[in-house]
Amino acid sequence: MTIHIATLWPDRRTLWRWHFFAGIFCLPFVAFLSLTGAVYLFKPQIDDWIDWRYDHLPTALSPSPERDVQAALSAVPQGAFLAYELPRTLQSAARVLVSRPDGEAVRVYVDRNTHAVLKTILEEDRFERLVFRLHGQLLLGNVGSVIMEMVASWTIVLVVTGLLLWWPRHPQGLAGAVYPRLTRHGRTRWRDMHAVTGVWISVFLVLFLVSGLPWSFVWGHSLQSVENTLGRLISVKDWEIGAVPAATVIAGHPLGQPQNLPVKGGMDMPGMDMPAVSTSFPEGDLLSSLDTVTHTASTLSLPAPVIITPSGSLWTVRSDTQNRPLRESVTVTPDGHVRTQTTFAGKGLMDRVIGYGVAAHEGQLFGWINQVINLFVATGLLVMSSAATVLWFKRKPAGSLGAPPALHSQKYGIAGIAILVILGILLPELGSALLILAFTNRIFTKLCPT
Repeated sequence: MTIHIATLWPDRRTLWRWHFFAGIFCLPFVAFLSLTGAVYLFKPQIDDWIDWRYDHLPTALSPSPERDVQAALSAVPQGAFLAYELPRTLQSAARVLVSRPDGEAVRVYVDRNTHAVLKTILEEDRFERLVFRLHGQLLLGNVGSVIMEMVASWTIVLVVTGLLLWWPRHPQGLAGAVYPRLTRHGRTRWRDMHAVTGVWISVFLVLFLVSGLPWSFVWGHSLQSVENTLGRLISVKDWEIGAVPAATVIAGHPLGQPQNLPVKGGMDMPGMDMPAVSTSFPEGDLLSSLDTVTHTASTLSLPAPVIITPSGSLWTVRSDTQNRPLRESVTVTPDGHVRTQTTFAGKGLMDRVIGYGVAAHEGQLFGWINQVINLFVATGLLVMSSAATVLWFKRKPAGSLGAPPALHSQKYGIAGIAILVILGILLPELGSALLILAFTNRIFTKLCPT
């Protein structure tokens, strides 16, 4: 049996309508994500620039992490020790992370010679943390995360419909299809800047969107449930799912809850989603071994930043580098002996795939080249969004939205419906939105028949 090509794909007017309405919703957010993402790409360089003065102090002659922590605790009333960040050089100030009674994490900079407090700042108020929450949550917590997940879902629809509209119906050379006709005037030039740029960056855009979904509230927790069901969750997620307090990220477990106790021969990194064994360790005894543990940590050559946190009666020394495949976590006894060590390779397959994706998304997987590629994509997205906006203003009648009118004989096509169903299953928020749209359209058709 032969299936005519016209029955496979939606008609062009239907594609235009889907592309138009998805674009009206998504493009402002796409431009915003491009700007904030471009800034976050250079997080290491920006952090180094902001903290420059605290990494060019007199050489530490007799460093004592224990005294650094005591100084930091005295600067935060009723504060509790959270973590100690291993100084990168002998000229670097100590960074001590302290938890306030309200659960907020405070970063305290301490001179390692005089043990004087140089600066205190809430972790959530740091520039990179602010940009991170803007980019992924619009500063709205989990509500913002859900909104951005919806944007990502509809942007994938935007990409698919855009590619189908771009596909040349009557090929007449590469101009306007592979490269833009910038010498043309009027709508042709803007159309090419939008369509051709969109085609070139569409693959990267989809990879960005997919690699960012594990951070979102709905999709991230859904993925976590699948992993738990399949029994492949062997380590804590080392990315944030939705809005997670900075103190929880630093400590690796919810404050006020029991910590994970490592077992001999293998170690599960402490974290907020793992079963925990209740342990206690008096703070005085804990701090008395910090100097020894820090000395051991400095010999491990883990990629910076290296975070030292209490883990039951032991210590955890872990690398929090953005290049996640290089991350390692080591359990150290109070007398400075390494008990267990885990690497990225020991994680489950899904965790490793997502780790590579997140590192590439943040521009840290393969150095400055990754940053340049991501910056190029972000710039392309801004060009595409700007050109689409100009086209819209040029085409739309005054006082009208300018949406392409629906045809009475509009066709969705077998392939078009199949793609929507698959996307709706893989992207729960998109699936819910499609069901609501279908139901609303059916009710409206019955109430207002043509």
